[in-house]
Amino acid sequence: MEVKMERFELKATNTHPHFIGSWMIEPPSLCDDIIEFFETNKSLQIAGTAGGEVNRNIKNSTDIAIHPKDTELESFKSIQKYIGCLYACYSDYVRSWPYLKEMASRLDIGSFNIQRYLKGEHFQRVHAERVNLQNSHRLLAWMTYLNTVEDGGSTSFPHYDLEVQPQRGHTLIWPADWTHAHCGNII
Repeated sequence: MEVKMERFELKATNTHPHFIGSWMIEPPSLCDDIIEFFETNKSLQIAGTAGGEVNRNIKNSTDIAIHPKDTELESFKSIQKYIGCLYACYSDYVRSWPYLKEMASRLDIGSFNIQRYLKGEHFQRVHAERVNLQNSHRLLAWMTYLNTVEDGGSTSFPHYDLEVQPQRGHTLIWPADWTHAHCGNII
């Protein structure tokens, strides 16, 4: 299966640059494969954490942590394909911001989560991906929506007055710092 992406621009209500890259990954069946991986690995699922603790008032989700060494396992084949697609998005992103390639000639993907939010769930606290010593190494953040949500569930970037509605295969890459604080609205 060939995996590819197509870039498109997010429409913000203000004129400030937001530095958020946006792509649709293809084929959409890759999203289904990741969902199937999630559903068949119940033993890996845990309650979502924020700041190292479970607090359903802040983040109400079910997560699977993916560690770099895991992606070498045959059972993680769909995750391997996804990372290949994510790399294509990243390569396109650094073409838009060439200083990134000069500044960080090599970036690695650390551990990350696959997160499931059911109706009524959320990550409502405004947060950034680089806020303390433990995650100070993060330069960029990314997210791919695995399904389309019609009612709620948008990701809000309040500094840019930008709301992104989940659409299957939609992938975002943005700076990990406080400038790109964001939250998830209730589904």
